[in-house]
Amino acid sequence: MGHGGDVVAELTTDHREVEELFGKIERLSPGDGQRKKYADQAVIELVRHSVAEEAYLYPAVREFLPDGDRVADKEIEDHAEAERTMKELEGAEADDPEFDRLIGELMTEIRSHVRDEEDNLFPRLRAATSEDELMKLGDKVQQAKKTAPTRPHPSAPDTPPANKLLAPGAGMVDRIRDALTGRGKD
Repeated sequence: MGHGGDVVAELTTDHREVEELFGKIERLSPGDGQRKKYADQAVIELVRHSVAEEAYLYPAVREFLPDGDRVADKEIEDHAEAERTMKELEGAEADDPEFDRLIGELMTEIRSHVRDEEDNLFPRLRAATSEDELMKLGDKVQQAKKTAPTRPHPSAPDTPPANKLLAPGAGMVDRIRDALTGRGKD
């Protein structure tokens, strides 16, 4: 996380990193413990990415696109669905049949969301926004990911200003838990 560049480049790079983790999961046999490790890494990246989008990208979408409220609301609902799936996945081990169902569901949700953002939202935002504004948003998204939570919190607020106020505290608690458990480490 934290690639630099405009917001579209930053978020697209995140998409590729998560897809790489999904590919690693798919190449392993069901029940392989490494699948859980890669799933945890994917969830960490997805949660950080989602928090940053909700704090900065979607408010910009509301501001710059004529149908921005509708678009942002749909994207936030996509995030909420994926976050509920990630929360369920958190409690499943790789050898649990429920893990396979949940990781498959998560991959389908995320791939659909990514396709929609990259094919529709990002080109529209790029056309409606200056390069300077896209760079500023990229910086804000990059900074937000540094303090964002690393675990799903489905009941947490997903719109400003509450999400911007609460995310850093939840992020700190999550990073402490991750450090104590080794979650997300190679």
